[in-house]
Amino acid sequence: MDARLVAGFCSPAELELGGGSGLRRLEGLLKQPLALLGDRNYRKPVWHVAVRAAPEDPILEDGQWAAVAREVMARTGLAPAGDEDAVRWVAVRHADDHIHLVATLARMDGVRPEVWNDGRRVRDACLAVERRFGLRRTAPADRTAARRPKRGENEKANRRGLPEPPRVTLRRLVQVAAAGARSEDEFFERLGAEGVLVRRRFSIRVADEVTGYAVGLPGDQTKGGQVVWYGGGKLAADLTLPKLRSRWEPDRLNAGRPSAGYQPVSGRHLSELSRRAYLRTIVDEVADRVRTAEEFFEALDDAGVQVRCRFSRRDPGAITGYSVALTVQGDDGKVAWYSASRLGDSLAWPRLEQRWRAGSSYRDAGTADLTTTERQALYDDAARAAAYATSHVRRYAAVDPHGARDACRAAADALNVTSQMTRNPHLRRAADAYDRAARVPYGRIPTVTPAGESLRTAARLLTIAGLTGDGTAVSPLRLIQNLITLIEAIAQLHDGQRRRAQAAASRQAGEHLRLAAGQAMGAPAWPGELERSPSALDIALSGFPAPWEPSEAPVLHDHHASGSLRPLGRKTNARTP
Repeated sequence: MDARLVAGFCSPAELELGGGSGLRRLEGLLKQPLALLGDRNYRKPVWHVAVRAAPEDPILEDGQWAAVAREVMARTGLAPAGDEDAVRWVAVRHADDHIHLVATLARMDGVRPEVWNDGRRVRDACLAVERRFGLRRTAPADRTAARRPKRGENEKANRRGLPEPPRVTLRRLVQVAAAGARSEDEFFERLGAEGVLVRRRFSIRVADEVTGYAVGLPGDQTKGGQVVWYGGGKLAADLTLPKLRSRWEPDRLNAGRPSAGYQPVSGRHLSELSRRAYLRTIVDEVADRVRTAEEFFEALDDAGVQVRCRFSRRDPGAITGYSVALTVQGDDGKVAWYSASRLGDSLAWPRLEQRWRAGSSYRDAGTADLTTTERQALYDDAARAAAYATSHVRRYAAVDPHGARDACRAAADALNVTSQMTRNPHLRRAADAYDRAARVPYGRIPTVTPAGESLRTAARLLTIAGLTGDGTAVSPLRLIQNLITLIEAIAQLHDGQRRRAQAAASRQAGEHLRLAAGQAMGAPAWPGELERSPSALDIALSGFPAPWEPSEAPVLHDHHASGSLRPLGRKTNARTP
């Protein structure tokens, strides 16, 4: 198709290209307003955006594309309807499915236009046009989509033969590290253990206060040999340091105790084997890095482990033993104590004192390593946590959908860690697909709920259980099956709230989970859809004449969301020197 003008700051007939002389004339007309601004011009004064329809959408006529162009220019504020002093712009069409909008950032009255946040206003225009012309409806820009790799990042990854751009790899590694960590320091340690380069940003007002971070991959460098860094916010909206810190703040149950920034592990749904295995791992890890009794007990307290000492009858100040327990055990409030001898002989108090006196930094090989039975118990407990979260989501779906958001968010932790521990490609795809369904719109952090905490605890325990593909007979099948049911319930929740993108992401994750379950059973794929009975949401909505929709009004918009009619390759070039 030949390139032609479909709309502009005046009629297309007056601006028709008509060859080389026509292009030079059009260029001159577009540049004329720049002279009025002089030194106040943007350093790059050309604003450019491509707007494309989905492949399945009908082919729009020139007049319809002209209406699309005028809607975009009006919504951005660059050329409102009836404003004769607006910027000069044109819309060029050279294919059936898209147009290019080009404008010069200078108004005819000598005012420099404002282009801040223009991408979100362009997104609003696309949503309006979708409704007007019956195009494929897309999700609003609710800041739940992760940051997509730019074109240059994709091309660079292809040249280097990488399976995915570094931004995607780093986002996955950061999500897994955050899911398995109990504190900020452990989060950074986990990233370093995975070979991720970490750069912390410090406050300019408060000494040694960390205000942010950036991550990079070894070998991912610029032409000048510098590491390409990505801040947490450049990976996803919920991966900024303040959002991550919300994971490690003590909950209401521990509001009265001093906090060192650790999130205690909940004992909900944990079996005897799992509690003992977790406590043995933590105690052994702490004992290996400290050198005195004071440091030992303080570190256990920081890790969310309760300690009860046993003193000598002859010398009341001398410690002869100790017992440990999880800070939170369950709904009944009962605390199960484990003596050091039940955890392991090398963790008995005399052995610990001997280790510290010798200054050794070894771990007993038979202490921290989990047995196959213990590892399977950790996976089974994670499956029970997923089942509990499913009942929570279904119960709240019809009566209080917002109350299930924390479980939706925590389900991503379980998926990310499970995919990392099993190294199953279907589980990795499920975690990637579910990513958007986990986030609460507009960057909000939901209120912590027992169901969400159970899933986060399960994720942390799975990191202790380790890999399943190392020759041990540990099966994640039950966990995967319960995750399928959980993700299905979350998809129904999003459907009820009319969040199409999140519901689609959940269903796509469910399909990958079914493939993973089929692989775990030795089959090439999961045989068909799971049979299910009607959920509470299905029953509640069946009596309504129209689908229920929450009344929550959006306050922000995001231009990173994918869409049917969406801006592609936007170049505002409007940065000041």
